Amino acid sequence: MSTVFDCSQPDSRSAGITAAVGAARAGRLIVMPTDTVYGLGCDAFDSEAVAALLAAKGRGRDMPVPVLVGSWNTVDGLVLSVSQTARDLVQAFWPGGLSLVVQQAPSLAWDLGDTRGTVMIRMPLHPIAIEILREVGPMAVSSANISGRPPAVTAEAARDMLGDEVSVYLDGGDAEVGTPSTIVDVTGETPRILRVGAVGVEQIADVVGVDAAALHG
Repeated sequence: MSTVFDCSQPDSRSAGITAAVGAARAGRLIVMPTDTVYGLGCDAFDSEAVAALLAAKGRGRDMPVPVLVGSWNTVDGLVLSVSQTARDLVQAFWPGGLSLVVQQAPSLAWDLGDTRGTVMIRMPLHPIAIEILREVGPMAVSSANISGRPPAVTAEAARDMLGDEVSVYLDGGDAEVGTPSTIVDVTGETPRILRVGAVGVEQIADVVGVDAAALHG
């Protein structure tokens, strides 16, 4: 049975965050607002919870789950080597709607799917998400929807799709952006845009000092 918390009310918000943190630590799934769309999340280091997340979405291991973090410093513990390009993008757009695909540290004991040694990470610009992430640590978080259907921009839409697969729903109102993050692969010599979303291509090009057209190479 799932529980919905109205985060527009201070008492309900506090109780909801406590419940969400407890659920995530116990290996259960939660839905929380982010700055882009609602996210379906769990402890990134709990492989059974990650498998449950993929199953709830109807998604295979060939589409590994991204990771959200609650601070810039967390990245250094997750990444094999943080390039200057990655640091420049983090400084410019985090917290915010930019996800980075990086080479993960080989020592990490997690199973996010068939990642081929990479991980997609982001720091969201949303106080509820940040508060939970700072309590739980890195979380595997995907858009709160069944695979193939539009990402949820409200808690109600997420619940309509995911139902009791999720233990705790945090209702933070309509998603402010409503558009998924832009994804940039920084594992190669030059950055490459994999998906255009909340952060514009020209903005990224300005930060990394290349022509916008080169980012689609």
